Amino acid sequence: MSKKSTNPSASAAGTFSLGGELTVNRIGFGAMRITGEGVWGPPKDRKEAIAVLRRAVELGVNFIDTADSYGPDVSEELIAEALYPYPKDLVIATKGGWKRPGPYHWIHDASPAHLREAVDGSLRKLRVDRIDVYQLHIPDSTVSYEDSVGTLAELKKQGKIRLVALSNVTQEHIERARKIVPIVSVQNRYGFADLESDYVVDYCEQNKIAFIPWAPLGSGKVAADVLNRIAKAQEKNSMQIALAWLLKRSSAMLPIPGTSSVQHLEENIAAASIQLTQEQYRELSGFRAVA
Repeated sequence: MSKKSTNPSASAAGTFSLGGELTVNRIGFGAMRITGEGVWGPPKDRKEAIAVLRRAVELGVNFIDTADSYGPDVSEELIAEALYPYPKDLVIATKGGWKRPGPYHWIHDASPAHLREAVDGSLRKLRVDRIDVYQLHIPDSTVSYEDSVGTLAELKKQGKIRLVALSNVTQEHIERARKIVPIVSVQNRYGFADLESDYVVDYCEQNKIAFIPWAPLGSGKVAADVLNRIAKAQEKNSMQIALAWLLKRSSAMLPIPGTSSVQHLEENIAAASIQLTQEQYRELSGFRAVA
């Protein structure tokens, strides 16, 4: 059981500059879970979802990550409902590249036509004239990757996108994209027990690109045992320890823990001030998940 912080603040995690243009606190909020089951439809408790978004901003969160496919549309619409007109320092990042025919169902579409339509839709739903950070949600094997990224570069030139980013990519994808347009962040699955993107984290840090991890807890019984033991020693919960490890792992790390609960939100933000011992950090850093 974690000790509740009386005044958690995202600012305790430090800051990161996206493309040298937008400075954000280094723990944000992922807005996927404020939708319904299967990332489909409205949330079970709309009032709580609105309260979570507003409380996040009160706690110093100034980076919110969403996507047009979350709902679809629901997440972006709730963000606007809860927070518009937006605080001056709030950065909203959204994504495009999927179609959603139903709950738990995702279909690739990173075609130029779809991306243009998706950007226009996000502008409308978020009630903005320009999207702060727009991410290609995932490369589409049926579409030229250069065409997908090139479309976002064109939309940036048109003033509809301020900064371009990527999600679910390899280092090769990042390098190919950077030949077309500057890339300010990369969002991949990553955590202490899921190190497949370890080399991407290092590449991002070396090139001053934010790395946004999703699914930070990993999986497996051994992972849970290690995390729970350290959490008990720190008198925190496992998610807080996983987030603290991420923040210590790299100065480019920008975790975006998501939740539909105000209580869980406050616990997640409190992770910004947790200090792992060097021994605890080394133990987690050397971990490999065992099925």
